[in-house]
Amino acid sequence: MSLLLDVAYMLGLLGAGTAARWLGLLTTERTDVLTAFAFYLALPALIFSSTATKSLESVFSPALVFGFLFVLCAVAAVGWVVHRRASSPATRSVAVVQSYHTNLGFLGLPIVAMTFGDLVTAKASLLLGVGALVQTPVTVLVLTFLNDADASLRSELRGVVTNPVLAALVVGLVCSATGFVPPAAVLSGASTVGSLALPAALLSVGASLSFDADDVDPSIVTSVVALKVLVMPLVALVAFSLLAVDDAGVKAGTVMLAMPTAISTFVYADQLGGDTRLASTTVFTSTVVSLGVVLVLVQFFG
Repeated sequence: MSLLLDVAYMLGLLGAGTAARWLGLLTTERTDVLTAFAFYLALPALIFSSTATKSLESVFSPALVFGFLFVLCAVAAVGWVVHRRASSPATRSVAVVQSYHTNLGFLGLPIVAMTFGDLVTAKASLLLGVGALVQTPVTVLVLTFLNDADASLRSELRGVVTNPVLAALVVGLVCSATGFVPPAAVLSGASTVGSLALPAALLSVGASLSFDADDVDPSIVTSVVALKVLVMPLVALVAFSLLAVDDAGVKAGTVMLAMPTAISTFVYADQLGGDTRLASTTVFTSTVVSLGVVLVLVQFFG
């Protein structure tokens, strides 16, 4: 029953964010402030508080990181093949990117933190950092290559390196490696701020979702969503099991990769010549479908 209540809570926050936008309560400026709070404060606080008190050996797993990267690359390759006959480069580029580019930060980590214990959250924080380093450069490369668009990979990489999520992860892992235990007040404050990551992120995501399915091929939306929230976690579960990843790592990796397509893919599509209608429709659809998949996975993991 608690799992159903958790999903109802998440859907309620998403719906509240969307309703607040329609009612004019969450304007673009207010949504930006909420997003900034989640990105610059709540998520880094959650990452730091979950990793700083764990040993490095318990958090870092080469097999987990390798499996995570393998799944990202494998699904990206499948998406490239499946959507090779899309009607236009703009459509194909978005379909490929949205097949693998996962909402690890605004949905993945907060949901893992709400559902599982501290160790699973710490491993999910590690995967969020790895994903931040990999997903954005690959997405920019795919969009610029297929759309023959102009983009400064250097500036994108600079944005990745200065990501506050990565900074918080590095600080947390340094504490893990050295055995330094931050003051109780610091950990308590970080934990309190980090607990606001999920509601802030869900309200922000809900306010940013839009559904514009006019002239969008439903078969492409279906295939993208199927790859993202059905095939990807299934491949992850198999890969992590074959690599003998520990139980906490399997939970963290599988649930994180079951998250929907990241909203940032719409932004990149808009900037780099992608099909923005397909992007917005797929983000909306995958977000709704993924919550059901997460419920199933949480029940599966017990």
